[in-house]
Amino acid sequence: MRALLASVATALLLCMTAAAHAADAPLKVCLDEDLPPLSAHHRGKPDAGFDVALAQVIAERLGRPLKIQWFESKLDEDSSPALEANALLSDGRCSLVGGYALTTDSLKAPGVTTAKLPDFDGATRDDRRRRIPIGVLVPSQPYIYSPMTVVLGPKAGEKIKDRKITDIGDLAGLSLTIESGTLGDAILMTFDKGKLIEDITHLVPGRSDLLGELERGEYDATLLDLRRFDAYRASHPDTKIAASGYYYPIGANRGYVALETDNALLEAVNKVLSDLQAKGTIAELGKAAGLTWLPPREPIILGDVWLKILNR
Repeated sequence: MRALLASVATALLLCMTAAAHAADAPLKVCLDEDLPPLSAHHRGKPDAGFDVALAQVIAERLGRPLKIQWFESKLDEDSSPALEANALLSDGRCSLVGGYALTTDSLKAPGVTTAKLPDFDGATRDDRRRRIPIGVLVPSQPYIYSPMTVVLGPKAGEKIKDRKITDIGDLAGLSLTIESGTLGDAILMTFDKGKLIEDITHLVPGRSDLLGELERGEYDATLLDLRRFDAYRASHPDTKIAASGYYYPIGANRGYVALETDNALLEAVNKVLSDLQAKGTIAELGKAAGLTWLPPREPIILGDVWLKILNR
């Protein structure tokens, strides 16, 4: 009997010790190193961005130190943000991936059992070769809404005069530019059975300076992520391009994503997010980061984007 009681006491002590260590362990959050003003990690500059500040507040509320794992998400045909996030989480690089777009596509069960890691801060040659057995992603509640917006060049005002941009159709008669193969491209090209096609000039993503060409007055307008326009304004305070005030009605919320095995952590994070949202703290963090912060909206998880666009 004494032996049994001793073993039970030992087991309880071990559990308590493990729980204490877990509470003291860093909250590891993966963030994209080049997604300003959400997150930015550049050599010689301090880490910055809305998601950095938010993660720090959440870690403090949970009584844990914060450790950010920076990673690079490349825009190419072979990359999959969902599989990259899953690989980072499944490899233990972090417990949460921040700034994650909440869509049915990005959250569906993976059709493969392994995935490659994206390039991350501290990665070795072996890390770049490994394939990681992956799990199932589960989202937190959203903390920001990310829409697309129409941005106007310096000469657009002369053409539209007092006309406000309240719909894609209001871009008729303007010289439009868009990056090929993007969501904005699909929206403009399919609008009203191709009504705007003759006005559109395509640029190659990653090779052309979309907003720079708009700044120089070579085109009148474009359609892009609001976050990207915020980043451009922050680095070009004297810019002459302007926000139209129009947001395309199909946009995605952003939040955290974790593995389904980390539900306890997600519950704790959701409680903190609810409190921060209610107090207006998240909006304040967005404003301080130079972000046009918009509150999350329905649907919480965006369905098939392409189908929604084609049906409009």
